[in-house]
Amino acid sequence: MNSHLWRAFGLSTTKGTVYPAVRAQLTELTGSMRKVTDGKQHRQLCAAAGSLFQLAGEIQFDADRYSEAAHSYTLAASASKEAGEFDLWACALTRLAFVGLYDREYSATVPLLESAAHVAQRGDAQLSTRYWISAVQAEVFAKLGDYGSCRRALDRAGDVRALSGTVHNGGWLRFDGSRLAEERGTCFVALRRPDLAEAALTEALNQPLSARRRVGVLTDLAVLGIQHRDVDMVLTHTRAVVELSRQTRSGYAGRRLRSVRARLTPLLPDQRVSQLRDEIGTLERELA
Repeated sequence: MNSHLWRAFGLSTTKGTVYPAVRAQLTELTGSMRKVTDGKQHRQLCAAAGSLFQLAGEIQFDADRYSEAAHSYTLAASASKEAGEFDLWACALTRLAFVGLYDREYSATVPLLESAAHVAQRGDAQLSTRYWISAVQAEVFAKLGDYGSCRRALDRAGDVRALSGTVHNGGWLRFDGSRLAEERGTCFVALRRPDLAEAALTEALNQPLSARRRVGVLTDLAVLGIQHRDVDMVLTHTRAVVELSRQTRSGYAGRRLRSVRARLTPLLPDQRVSQLRDEIGTLERELA
């Protein structure tokens, strides 16, 4: 059932539609956990809970409900630890770190990711867990302005391409190296290295992307346009995000749009940019 729910989440344009089924499954699962006495069965149920709580957290995170997502990820980490499932546990800690990353608590996120990396070392070396953690660490270092640590983390994440066979499960672990270009782009935008960022983001945009990933790449390109003072670039990519936000009604897309709007001030003397800011405000009211 868990794998089915993860697939439904991945295929759904509006992620919140999956939440009622996830919540119902969690209610049933936690009820079973209270009744079971066999140790092996208990660990199996804990592993299932670790997966489901991560899915619940992803849905809450997408809806901009950070505190609820953090609570779900904390429960996922606890259940995964009790199950003795190290990769599952490490992924829960990494998702918890994402909440801090998007709350701009960068320094506090560093030790949490270090813990996730330590746990992942006890997991399956043929899975991509530790490489995904490195990719997230790279983004945190970029936000902190630490170019050297960011590049080293990106290099470690890139080592995922040396793995063979099945490196993820398509659910709570989905990192396979296909996102490396967009990860690099995000980092180089944060580091204000437009020379490196534009090439990486253009490469990413030419790949098949989910709506959420496309929002991320387009937003980074819009921010890059702001850094370049390239109004046409800002308009093109931001309006594409506006359209995707209308289609998906995603809190994530709305949050990324707000981050663009907050950076538009230097370009507001251009009437087109002023109109764009108003369009974003109108969309926010429509989706509220």
